[in-house]
Amino acid sequence: MRKKFDRITIDPGLMNGQPCIRNMRLTVRRVVEAVAVYTDWQELQKEYPELETEDIKQALEFAATNLDSETIRLEVT
Repeated sequence: MRKKFDRITIDPGLMNGQPCIRNMRLTVRRVVEAVAVYTDWQELQKEYPELETEDIKQALEFAATNLDSETIRLEVT
């Protein structure tokens, strides 16, 4: 069963059609990047007060779901 992402919106006229949080100019990609920088979600929500906890959860889940079938090659140094 596929999860319904009711907080993720895709509009060709907004952010070049990238998946966004609730029709805001805040992309799923930016939220995932911000989670990497702000390991404390309370700090993240201070920086982005419009974000709700469920927005963050769905952004992470959406990203994980859409990487499920993709192989990413990492260079080992």
